Amino acid sequence: MPFRAFCNDMGIDDAIGGNVSKYIVLPAGYCGLPKKGHLIFDACFESGNLGRVDQVSEFEYDLFIRPDTCNPRFRVWFNFTVENVKESQRVIFNIVNFSKTKSLYRDGMAPMVKSTSRSKWQRLPPKNVYYYRCPDHRKNYVMSFAFCFDREDDTYQFAYCYPYTYTRFQHYLDSLQKRNMDYFFREQLGQSVQQRQLDLLTITSPDNLRDGAEQKVVFITGRVHPGETPSSFVCQGIIDFLVSQHPIARVLREYLVFKIAPMLNPDGVYLGNYRCSLMGFDLNRHWLDPSPWAHPTLHGVKQLIIQMYNDPKISLEFYIDIHAHSTMMNGFMYGNIFEDEERFQRQAIFPKLLCQNAEDFSYSSTSFNRDAVKAGTGRRFLGGLLDHTSYCYTLEVSFYSYIIGGTTAAVPYTEEAYMKLGRNVARTFLDYYRLNPLVEKVALPMPRLRKEKPPPYKHSLLRGPTSSSPSDKGDKKSSVNHQDLSNSF
Repeated sequence: MPFRAFCNDMGIDDAIGGNVSKYIVLPAGYCGLPKKGHLIFDACFESGNLGRVDQVSEFEYDLFIRPDTCNPRFRVWFNFTVENVKESQRVIFNIVNFSKTKSLYRDGMAPMVKSTSRSKWQRLPPKNVYYYRCPDHRKNYVMSFAFCFDREDDTYQFAYCYPYTYTRFQHYLDSLQKRNMDYFFREQLGQSVQQRQLDLLTITSPDNLRDGAEQKVVFITGRVHPGETPSSFVCQGIIDFLVSQHPIARVLREYLVFKIAPMLNPDGVYLGNYRCSLMGFDLNRHWLDPSPWAHPTLHGVKQLIIQMYNDPKISLEFYIDIHAHSTMMNGFMYGNIFEDEERFQRQAIFPKLLCQNAEDFSYSSTSFNRDAVKAGTGRRFLGGLLDHTSYCYTLEVSFYSYIIGGTTAAVPYTEEAYMKLGRNVARTFLDYYRLNPLVEKVALPMPRLRKEKPPPYKHSLLRGPTSSSPSDKGDKKSSVNHQDLSNSF
């Protein structure tokens, strides 16, 4: 027998055990097989999240976000599909159990949508989206959106922001590895609790990895909070630029060693959590004493950073942890406060330069703090550990949009715009190290192929076996038709 959804008076705090799986919503009192228009909801795919569906009326549905695994506090990310629709069927979906009250939905943000015949993600029109305090749901904030299904044979997918799955990430790294570039190295730094890979990338000239060579290291991490998907697009933009044949990228590879761990929380990403790991830990609060058992990915990265810090041949110059922000516009940074005024002023140089290079980056939104609640973050911990020559930042980017200086209009971020910010982050190191004169001397080269892969750094104790990538049901390939879904209602 198919599942049957019905109106009830259960509160939003009732336990939600997992994602809905091909959940068929039938009208109250209906008997028989489902007909077209009896919606089927599903979130049992990679990075999916939808915990419960209640039918309010023929046209209206209350949708409940599944909390992060082992942690009921966090309910923000959603990602689900709807099928068995009727052409021209109009619906109102209410997301009723957000754990945050402040939201960019107040400022024009809208959910993402795509369908099997239109595989490009689009934002719904803001005029169809409402964010309000609802008396029917204990005065919690609710996000409602209206939608009209226009193709009966399509499956529609809705998400909080552009998804970026673990499997997509693995395929991306596989494609880079197949290019056999002699300045790109990929290794497994460790494994997650569920045995997913913690990848470490090293991008630099092979000459910088010779025994005894001195190294200036820039260390970059991302996706410690799994629902902050823009982090992965920014990180991919950084990587794409650094491995390119652009003259700036070539100079940076000669001068610097880039160490990048793009996905610190692969289990949380795969499971569709917003902030936590499989075991319910906010990993960005456990840098002080990460457990090799409960926080293995964090433990591996911290162990490597300390190992590098203690190597006299290595100068760890930058640590940048990439996040996404749910209430602010633009890209911006958080930095640390130091008693040494000169060190504090030097720390402001990089974000000021980035503001000159990226139209979506806001220096006025950048702030420096020592809040006690942030003590366990990578930025705060490493800022206290490393010496005065190192600079530690959190790079934030809005889930929604940026405002260009001199205007008031919000420009919604696209996947490409997030990656462009990443490219501009990479370019800024050229300005910071005043390497601009070297760019003119760089002639267009023939790419060199790597004959043998030297280890980028010796930390064999952190290695583990390679795991295979799970299938990605949430990102199915389909014929490309970019007709605008946003006009469906």
